[in-house]
Amino acid sequence: MADGDDRQATFGSDGSLETETTPDATGENDFGEEKEPNETDGGYSRYVVSSTLQKAVRRSDEEVAAWAAWELARSGYAWNLWDRLNLYVVEDLRAGSDAALTIERYEELATERWEPDAWKGRLCAIHAALAAARARSTREASNADAYFSAVAEVRADAFERGAEPAHGFPVGDLEPEGQFDAVFDGHTGEGSKLGRDTRFFKTHGARVGPEGEDEQSARWQRLAMLLDEDVEYDAAELDRAVEPVDPESPWRDPAAGEGEAQSETDSGGAGANTDETDEGEAGDGGGTDDRSGSLTDFGE
Repeated sequence: MADGDDRQATFGSDGSLETETTPDATGENDFGEEKEPNETDGGYSRYVVSSTLQKAVRRSDEEVAAWAAWELARSGYAWNLWDRLNLYVVEDLRAGSDAALTIERYEELATERWEPDAWKGRLCAIHAALAAARARSTREASNADAYFSAVAEVRADAFERGAEPAHGFPVGDLEPEGQFDAVFDGHTGEGSKLGRDTRFFKTHGARVGPEGEDEQSARWQRLAMLLDEDVEYDAAELDRAVEPVDPESPWRDPAAGEGEAQSETDSGGAGANTDETDEGEAGDGGGTDDRSGSLTDFGE
């Protein structure tokens, strides 16, 4: 599909539409007439059929999506079809949809194993369109891009005027000791300057959620920390490392940058959530001196 973009419509200096019709898209339409540039076999504009396909995917109209894909494929515009379908994956479907891999596989079959406009290729086109139409539709990525871009302009304009912006990014100024303090671990320059090494990363930066680690993963995490010959963790830190983040406030971490007494208080609640998971390892860890193997994340 690398050459797909080369065949997209462009406009001349006079505003007229400049197109390139591929050999597969020439010939007669269903009515025995010579096809015009960018005309499908059914007598439609390929641009209109492509737009119909996208709107059908957004509206989860399976039949219309299947037809539009079939029409483009049989008319010699398979390159246009697969280029559009892959765009819809990122423009119109919810992130994480399995449809992305499904469509990629159907495209591979239709274009590398079979002829795109032949029977098997057309079936792949229909399958891919149905997969897209059946997936959950959303404009979340496009909406996020438009929103963040607008905020960037607002911030830049406010900076130029020496004023506070009316809108900002969701992370604010991203500075240590702020809401997102956990990101400043040893993987960042700021975190390194603050002396935040493996201990900080394990007990703050590596926490997951909101479901938290499962029983097996939590067990491995605790044991890895216990066996680290370079860092000695107490029971409160072992609990905090596997405590799930708060789904309502995923960045809340009252232990970060505060005194040990506050840290122990915060980890008390964590113990209640993880006792069932691996109480034995956490409880036994305080008295063992038999540690082997360094699992430290940050080298000297």
